[in-house]
Amino acid sequence: MTPELERILLKVQKPARYTGGEYNEVIKDKQDVDIRMAFCFPDTYEIGMSNLGLQILYGAINEEPGMWCERCFAPWGDMEQEMRAAGIPLYALESGDPIGEFDAIGFSLGYEMAFTSVLNMLDLAGVPVRSADRHQLTPLVFAGGTSCINPEPMADFIDLFVLGEGEELDIQVLKLLREAKREGWSKKDFLRRAMEIPGVYVPGAYTPVYGEDGTLAAVEREAGAPERVTKRIIEDLDTAYFPTKCVIPSTEIVHDRVVLEVMRGCVRGCRFCQAGFAYRPVRRHGTEFLLEKARAALENSGYEEITLSSLSTSDFKGLPQLADGLLSWCEPRKISLSLPSLRADNFSMSLMERVQKVRKSGLTFAPEAGSQRLRDVINKNVTEEALLNSCRIAFEGGWNTLKLYFMLGLPTETDEDVVAIARLAEQVLHTWRQYASNKSRGVKITVSTSMFVPKPHTPFQWESQVDVEEYLRRVRLLRESITSRSIVYNWHEPHVSLIEAALSRGDRRVGGVIEEVWKNGGRLDSWTDYFSMDRWLEAFAECGLSPEFYALRRRGNDELFPWDVIDVGVTKKYLAREREEAYAGRVTPDCRVKCMGCGANRLLERRSCDE
Repeated sequence: MTPELERILLKVQKPARYTGGEYNEVIKDKQDVDIRMAFCFPDTYEIGMSNLGLQILYGAINEEPGMWCERCFAPWGDMEQEMRAAGIPLYALESGDPIGEFDAIGFSLGYEMAFTSVLNMLDLAGVPVRSADRHQLTPLVFAGGTSCINPEPMADFIDLFVLGEGEELDIQVLKLLREAKREGWSKKDFLRRAMEIPGVYVPGAYTPVYGEDGTLAAVEREAGAPERVTKRIIEDLDTAYFPTKCVIPSTEIVHDRVVLEVMRGCVRGCRFCQAGFAYRPVRRHGTEFLLEKARAALENSGYEEITLSSLSTSDFKGLPQLADGLLSWCEPRKISLSLPSLRADNFSMSLMERVQKVRKSGLTFAPEAGSQRLRDVINKNVTEEALLNSCRIAFEGGWNTLKLYFMLGLPTETDEDVVAIARLAEQVLHTWRQYASNKSRGVKITVSTSMFVPKPHTPFQWESQVDVEEYLRRVRLLRESITSRSIVYNWHEPHVSLIEAALSRGDRRVGGVIEEVWKNGGRLDSWTDYFSMDRWLEAFAECGLSPEFYALRRRGNDELFPWDVIDVGVTKKYLAREREEAYAGRVTPDCRVKCMGCGANRLLERRSCDE
């Protein structure tokens, strides 16, 4: 650490964000390294270090001989100001070296509101933000993550996108980059070769053409560029890298515990859920494999809590056996087990007893909609009876705090559906009054609503979002319908959701908006401290665009989407069929009941999902 950096750290809050030196970090001899990558997370240290994907890719790349992956996070405003004033470029935590000197800069993009931070981090590193202005082979700027399944809004800034799961794909790209360095390839030559790697999308090889109405009319591509780029998956998870020696943060982070990934994909098919479709097909780890890795991760970390991670943990085969195996080892050591992502239709007394053996955590259920009609529209497959039965089990077991998550603005939603949320919360309260084993402590039921955001590669990708005023009207209606003081109501800020929807379904022209926002001070836009709706509206207007065109416009059935060049496995034909089922109010059974032919299993050699 330089004297100048030491001086700066005395002036900023949470200096441990910027020092490195954590337990289990990977330090390599530079003489033994021929490829250096900066893994950049465009949010704060506390958010990034809680991300399991970072820990997986960091460990997987660092296991490769000659490769060194280091971490870099977006600085908070006070640190950025001091760094710019002192002329200190953005640096990696392990070595302290400027990331602009690295061979590759890889961004993890899991949320659209992080896009401005990507530009800010590149600029702070002294790297031109636009790909066209970076003429040399290195540093190569690439990105992966869920938000990249519509890569177009960031296409002007990223040299290539890695689509899907990156344990093998990222390493393939880095190996090709090593070959390019050794043989003196140009950047153009490298990108041409990179297009041959399955799962790699090179945006510079594609040119969008727009019609008079502003919609995408066609996409022209260079010779050799694939018509569609199919995401990569790991078919057998037990053969892939699994992190058991994670970097232990030096300061408190959001999820400060061992995270045990039990499976990928989801058997359900909620029609609003991008992750549920983007991560198909379903694959799971073996129970014995997980028990072995969990013990190793806990021994290597000293954590006193372990959580099971997946899109729907309670759908994991062998969950009771896994929970029993973990608790037999954890309980004598006072290590707690938490199970997020529990569904309200399969919460059991035996499962409840397991999770509270060491310490009792809070319970959260996500009915998403108040009425059964609307839950059928979104294919939630949760009945009021099942939800109340799960609440009864929890209250009988001693729980007295419960969180319920819903969305407002879902397709076909009416005022009756909104008021039904209040009625359902009242029913939950009534269930507590009937069955609680400890009424002396009182009860707190928290109802939270967010604004529905239509996402690419879902059955609702064609749908419109309600405008801000309408969302707030529904918020008022729900707030007025909740009368009990035992029910607390929180709602999400709608302006952020409007911009999120515009970015999520944006085309390449939106890149100019992102750049304009950044130039006017935008960064860390997922934080209320930094988000400015006026700044976004001014940037859209400056670029001759509007967020309403992308967020509020209902798409035509045959419209060409900016993200149609990306193949996530699930077919557009299947999504359209699911949309028709939504409007008919018909539910689709989950993958364990019947394969509905979504198309994702064609990504598997065995052609069969692991339900």
